[in-house]
Amino acid sequence: MRVKDITQFLDSMAPPAYQESYDNSGLLVGDANAEIESAIISLDVTEEVVREAIEKGAGLIVSHHPIIFGGLKRLTGKNYVERTVMLAIRHGIALYAIHTNLDNVSHGVNAKLCEVLGLENTRILAPKAGILRKLVTFVPKSHTEEVVSALFAAGAGHVGAYDQCSFRSEGVGTFRGGEGTDPFVGVPGERHEEIEERVEVILPVDRTKKVLAALFEAHPYEEVAWDLFQLENELLEVGSGMIGTLPKEMSTEAFLAHLKKSVGGVVRFTRPVSDTVKTIAVCGGSGSFLLKNAIAAKADVFVTADYKYHQFFDAEDRIVIADIGHFESEQFTIDLLYDAVHEKFPNFATFQTAVKTNPILYL
Repeated sequence: MRVKDITQFLDSMAPPAYQESYDNSGLLVGDANAEIESAIISLDVTEEVVREAIEKGAGLIVSHHPIIFGGLKRLTGKNYVERTVMLAIRHGIALYAIHTNLDNVSHGVNAKLCEVLGLENTRILAPKAGILRKLVTFVPKSHTEEVVSALFAAGAGHVGAYDQCSFRSEGVGTFRGGEGTDPFVGVPGERHEEIEERVEVILPVDRTKKVLAALFEAHPYEEVAWDLFQLENELLEVGSGMIGTLPKEMSTEAFLAHLKKSVGGVVRFTRPVSDTVKTIAVCGGSGSFLLKNAIAAKADVFVTADYKYHQFFDAEDRIVIADIGHFESEQFTIDLLYDAVHEKFPNFATFQTAVKTNPILYL
């Protein structure tokens, strides 16, 4: 196995294009072509985790949180980030992070938390806008079906639960080939008119290269006319947080006890709004920015982490905020990634870290 065999699979699971602008997911340290015999899955990368990788002979650490988040101007070992990176480099261990891109996919961090809590009918709480594109191209009518089929096969044409979606309109295209051209129809030096179809398809940004390659491969013209537009439409399968329902209503007290038992640690929460709860919103990690979305979606409880004292007042008796801790809200990501890699590469040695990287302890 090579490093890139694992990282390319993980990129397909949670495309890097879906990460937030401030993030730093992807291969952070190491050679993508390096051969490795095993990998360790961890929530964080620390010196202790790298030493664990050294002991196990693992050439790759896959973590949720990137060890390199801000810019590194020097490597002198003055803090744990620099020491961890230096130790990994010294022993030839690659470091790969799959962070907010894994938060933002419908089968990622928040889906796993919903699964642990037993939520049903789950969906993205705040779908992301700006990651859809519309491709427009012009095809001779005789080849429209061939081109459209190629675009669909490359991943274009998905709208919600529907696929192979497109729009076509017929018109007349004109062109004149210059010196040295070999036009599919017409004669060089003479203006030609051709019955063409305007084809429109939607695609997510991470499929752009693949879809354009399919277009150029299937289109019969030497010079392909095409336009690509960014859309503000939301992609319902990608975004922040999730919301779902409990199989049956529970008392607020019973749900909070269920929450604590499921995730461990300590639950900090605002006063109950009603006697029972049914609809639960979640966001692994720091999710206070989604409170308004949770309230608008009529969630009874919002489960997340990293709430500050004054932010708890924002519940305003409209919702219960339940802060379960950052590590606790994302700890199941290790299981998620381990299961995905092990299923894809069953003969490759994959380990879950034995190091508990949570820097917070409780009495």
